[in-house]
Amino acid sequence: MNASLGTALVTGASSGIGALYAERLAERGYDLILVARDRDRLNALATKISGATGRSVDVLVADLANPADLAKVEATLRDNSRVTMLVNNAGVGTHTPLLGSDIDAMHKLIDLNVTAPTRLTYAAAPGFVARGKGAIINIASIVAIAPEILNGVYGGSKAFLLAFSQSLKHELGDKGVQVQAVLPGATATEFWDVGGLPIENLPASIVMRAEDLVDAALVGFDRGELVTIPSLHQGDEWQAYEAARQAMSQHLSSDTVAQRYLVVA
Repeated sequence: MNASLGTALVTGASSGIGALYAERLAERGYDLILVARDRDRLNALATKISGATGRSVDVLVADLANPADLAKVEATLRDNSRVTMLVNNAGVGTHTPLLGSDIDAMHKLIDLNVTAPTRLTYAAAPGFVARGKGAIINIASIVAIAPEILNGVYGGSKAFLLAFSQSLKHELGDKGVQVQAVLPGATATEFWDVGGLPIENLPASIVMRAEDLVDAALVGFDRGELVTIPSLHQGDEWQAYEAARQAMSQHLSSDTVAQRYLVVA
């Protein structure tokens, strides 16, 4: 058995991308804390992983949209000094346009996709900094940079995760904390069924296997990438996009109004 790399806490770990992250991280030498709502699924996955890898796997049943449950996970991240990685994977999506969406459902989406990873990161980061080592992986989406594709609240929540990750890297990168934002495209998981658009309705040519997505994301992690987009074949397109953003950021604030906005008498 590999020497332990510490403990990875993975949210949304009972199925799909989260379950695959749990398996791959255990194979790498991480002990695990698996977080999700479905106790039976978590227990089955924990038994499978511990049996296959010999790693310690704990289960923490929690609905991260519930403040009391979220607080339990926050406490674990603050108090367990063995935690060296946080994978913010739990999330929910929808393809329903604004005019057809229920505002309460959108509020819950924000709770899960934005509030939960923010609070969990705030719980984990101080310990990582104090110990000089840690990693935060945020599972965002390609809609973070292409919000027109799906529901705007969902796209906005993933844009938040991308911006949050970029800021975290800026603040914590020199303090021993590795940060990665993963931007999956369409991926073959239960996500689409839950969101109301079964995967069968999508062209097969745009749907990636979840196993391939996670393995590619971990290659990006090993390379120290801040942003990993496994389905983007032309990597230089992202580099050009980011270079343009960085260049423009130097010119966004000024004490004078841009010429194009001056009122002509």
